[in-house]
Amino acid sequence: MTDEDAGSAEAAGDAFEDVIRWARERFEPDADERETLEQVAAALAERAETAALELCPDADVLRVGSTARGTWISGDRDVDVFVRFPPGLERETLREYGLTVGHATLPDGHEEFAEHPYVKGVFDGFDVDVVPCYRVERATEIKSAVDRTPFHNRYLADRLDDRLAGEVRLTKAFLKGIGVYGSDLRTQGFSGYLTELLVCEYGGFRPLLETAADWQPPVTLDPETHGTVSFDDPLVVIDPTDPERNVAAVCSAENVARFQHYAREALANPRRDLFEPDEPAPLTASELREYLERRETTVLALRFDAPDVVDDQLYPQLRKSLAGVTSGLEQREFPVFRSAAFADDAAVLLVELAAAERPRVERHEGPPVSVRAHAEGFYETYAADPDVYGPFLDGGRYVVEREREFTTARAFLESEHLFDVGLGAHVQRALEDGYEVLEGNALATLLPAFGPELRRYVEPQP
Repeated sequence: MTDEDAGSAEAAGDAFEDVIRWARERFEPDADERETLEQVAAALAERAETAALELCPDADVLRVGSTARGTWISGDRDVDVFVRFPPGLERETLREYGLTVGHATLPDGHEEFAEHPYVKGVFDGFDVDVVPCYRVERATEIKSAVDRTPFHNRYLADRLDDRLAGEVRLTKAFLKGIGVYGSDLRTQGFSGYLTELLVCEYGGFRPLLETAADWQPPVTLDPETHGTVSFDDPLVVIDPTDPERNVAAVCSAENVARFQHYAREALANPRRDLFEPDEPAPLTASELREYLERRETTVLALRFDAPDVVDDQLYPQLRKSLAGVTSGLEQREFPVFRSAAFADDAAVLLVELAAAERPRVERHEGPPVSVRAHAEGFYETYAADPDVYGPFLDGGRYVVEREREFTTARAFLESEHLFDVGLGAHVQRALEDGYEVLEGNALATLLPAFGPELRRYVEPQP
């Protein structure tokens, strides 16, 4: 290492420590915030326990999640209350009791559904979930996915001291800043539990960054050395409480790569904005027009009413549908540069094409002449067809040139064949109810609803 390199490394180290000092002050809850949280959490737990014991004397109440483990970021106002019932309780009774306790705890709350219903609401300015689960002895005996959460709580409570809790806060703030925090199926990122496990595994925020910068996916971590199950994911973190579960299963390959990219950025060029989520300004009509004119590609968008389902159902179906549309276009020789999906009240499947028009005829290759049975069948089929050119020979196989079904990508998207490409079930029903294909200047009608998303699309970054 030259003196100049050493000086640069030292400067980056000093800058990193400066940023970390700022981040600790920015994201660590102060004493007043902690006291307020504890008062609210205690009141909620008391309400829930009173209601639960009236229904089931063997029930109990447990606070879980980041606010219970002291790893929450200043400004976060989420409280998770789990109401545990004995495993012998019928599932339908669990649901009934869970909702009763939830509504008693949060009178103005509303019901949502994960594996079973729970109550969500606001209490003294805090977002609260009241979730029923079974109190099982081991995580391998769970009856529903939420039954694992108390085991996660217990495992981390034994390992997270004040220093590591602070390191978790830094890591969460960083993951939020770069847009990869959240295990929902829209984000496909890092959950709070996964973040805490990674920090425990590597001993802190900076060691995690330094290791992640050199990851070679697939990466496997097994904190309790279970070593029993293999997973086909870019990042595998075996759940310490359940050896058959990958805690990182929801993380997309893209978000693992994004974390690696920004880990390197943070080490080489540390700065505060890596901890601050960036919401881009909406794209303007003139900027969209300039983008289209400069690239000379064809951008087409299917716009339709978004299916009335939760995001964890909607976004996997949008991705599946977008993959189907892309595949259908490419099979018809309309190559796709890039694609994207957006949703709010409306949903959009957007594709950018290198070529949106094709000649009237297409080439269709048959089998090699030497494969007699198939070759004769191909020849006989097309020899009697007056609308094809051929069959003729190209090298050792038969070839015909026949009329193309679609000469424009738009014609395909507006046809019934769109429904043959493998759409998500709810998306297909929404499209069957009606959709429009937007192109050129008409794409500007997307800007009021999707201006920030379109800016991210036309100005892509890691």
